[in-house]
Amino acid sequence: MQIWTGLGNPGPKHAMERHNVGFMAVDVIAEMHNFGPVQKKFQGWVQEGRIGRHKVLLLKPATFMNESGRSVGEAMRFYKLGLDALTVFHDELDLAPFKVKVKTGGGHAGHNGLRSIDRHLGPDFRRVRIGIGHPGHKDRVHGHVLGNYAKDEQDDLMQMLGAIGAEVQWLADGDNARFMSELALRMQG
Repeated sequence: MQIWTGLGNPGPKHAMERHNVGFMAVDVIAEMHNFGPVQKKFQGWVQEGRIGRHKVLLLKPATFMNESGRSVGEAMRFYKLGLDALTVFHDELDLAPFKVKVKTGGGHAGHNGLRSIDRHLGPDFRRVRIGIGHPGHKDRVHGHVLGNYAKDEQDDLMQMLGAIGAEVQWLADGDNARFMSELALRMQG
């Protein structure tokens, strides 16, 4: 069993914010891979399914970003899983918009969702970092992160989310490098 968590804030007001791209990614994965119905569990929303031969639980914490670790920690303890079973999809200021990189461990770079998970579980989990770009000045970060994707970004957003959904088999298999290379190829097309 793997737990794939998308980070975001609950509620329709936040649905299209850059900060919610983690929620968007797990929603697309659930849809493309015919996951089961949404259930309320672990202070969030979960969907169960399979990607190839792997059982995956998709989790969207309903705790708001700053408390994501409570929800993720509860799910991890319930299934008695180690950090090697956790993948977190999140927005990343330090990557160009629509670029996707995977890494295991590291700091939280001011991301409150990652900070919360670090606090509850430690830092050694896999992260799927989804670039939202930096607005240029630190005073503009808050508005940028909590701002909605612009109309002219919608096509790129949908292409990227579809590519993530199409290539997640590589993530499920633990082949991060292949996931990133296949994703990059698909994004060029």
